[in-house]
Amino acid sequence: MKGEHTSIQDVHGRGLFALLADFERRSLAHDVGEASRQQQISNWDGVVFRLGSHYLTCRIDQIEEIIAFPPNYPIPGTKEWLLGVANVRGNLAPVSDLGWYLVGTRTPVTARTRLILTKFQGRLAGLVVDEVFGQRHFHTDDLKPAPDWEGTELAGLVGQEFPTSERRWGVFRIEELQRRLDFMDGSRDQ
Repeated sequence: MKGEHTSIQDVHGRGLFALLADFERRSLAHDVGEASRQQQISNWDGVVFRLGSHYLTCRIDQIEEIIAFPPNYPIPGTKEWLLGVANVRGNLAPVSDLGWYLVGTRTPVTARTRLILTKFQGRLAGLVVDEVFGQRHFHTDDLKPAPDWEGTELAGLVGQEFPTSERRWGVFRIEELQRRLDFMDGSRDQ
């Protein structure tokens, strides 16, 4: 606060209580809420992960939890990429191998393999990915259209990206999986 320096003499001249009341008044006059709103608008918080050779991110509010690859139990009559169901703290969640669904080859299970838990139609569901790197903050001004993804198996699921100095993070739209009937119907064709 430029030009608002308080000296010891001011404290004695006006009284400590008056000085503190003045500080409070000036503090309340400053709208911190607007700065917070601007920060929320300009920040994009995501979970960053790898699916095969693709580096992706999705909005953090779409993720319920990320866990190590759990034991799962097969369901007869389902497509190969629907690995089965897992018991996640008493909740059954279907486990889908996202790489297998998109590319046709099973994701190798390693120490880095993770299950991203999300909700489809209000129910818990798990997506197997090769690796999760954690949370990352991006700035919305850096978000760019990403037409290059149209030539990949992620066409329709990635349309924007955050380019950084180390790589391009494709914005994976989990909600688009719900619109794909072949994904939502995991039953094997007769």
